[in-house]
Amino acid sequence: MGAGHDHGTITAGAANSKRLALVLGMMLSVAVVQVTGAAFSGSLALLADAGHTVTDSFGVALALAAVWIAARPATAQRTFGFQRAEILAAAVNAIVLFLLCGFIVMEAIDRFREPAEVSGMGMILVAGFGLVMNIAAMFVLRSGAEESLNVKGAYLEVMSDALASVGVIVGGLIVLFTGWQQADTLVSLAIAAIIVPRAWSLLKEAVHILLEATPKNVDLTEVRSHLMGHPAVIDVHDLHAWTITSGVPVMSAHVVVAEEDLRDTGKMLDELHSCLTGHFDVEHSTLQLEPPGHADHEGARHP
Repeated sequence: MGAGHDHGTITAGAANSKRLALVLGMMLSVAVVQVTGAAFSGSLALLADAGHTVTDSFGVALALAAVWIAARPATAQRTFGFQRAEILAAAVNAIVLFLLCGFIVMEAIDRFREPAEVSGMGMILVAGFGLVMNIAAMFVLRSGAEESLNVKGAYLEVMSDALASVGVIVGGLIVLFTGWQQADTLVSLAIAAIIVPRAWSLLKEAVHILLEATPKNVDLTEVRSHLMGHPAVIDVHDLHAWTITSGVPVMSAHVVVAEEDLRDTGKMLDELHSCLTGHFDVEHSTLQLEPPGHADHEGARHP
């Protein structure tokens, strides 16, 4: 039996921790400007947008905390360390986005009943600053969002805040030129409708990993075929693949080989691990080499 590679591989989230820290600072500065702008303009929309930004900042801070936790070394009690914390944080981010949408809808209902008197120009100026900062933050996170589910969650947080800023700007323009106070209420509902499907997608990906389902880019039939392609391999069973955290897929299998081929297991394990690493980008794999007939008394067995 052999295990390929250690558990110390840097995670995709950890590789982007500096980007997350920079974006967190940018978002907090936006929140301060929004609160100040709301106080001077009397805009409830800006105050709600500030709450939106603070919520998103919390999500990014949570992502950073998860990366720090995930970087802690493995122990005998937690053999993969705390890497799964990144996925838990991504799931929490998705739930926060759903709660945020609920807040937007409730706030919209209140504004339909009692429109607020606000300064259209103040809304435009402050929301414009927020939009510029959010777009910059999205550029900072864009590459990392393709590598890490946790960074993707932070990216979606920033995107949702950018959309909110656009909504406030549009509402401010309408209020400024027409005096119609209901404009930002309608835009808020549109923002919620845009955020929900993205939050749902993030939550589905996180749950997929938490349930230890097969990674979406791994075809176990193809994996079995590659392992069976080794001249000494007779059969492969109990083949499993799952994801610890973004960028860290793992795999295990029982590999049946002829008795005479068990004499040089080291070379065979190297060849099989190289196959999994080269073809399927699986850095950590655990393979049990066994003679024919051994599976008959293994207990629970899977294909």
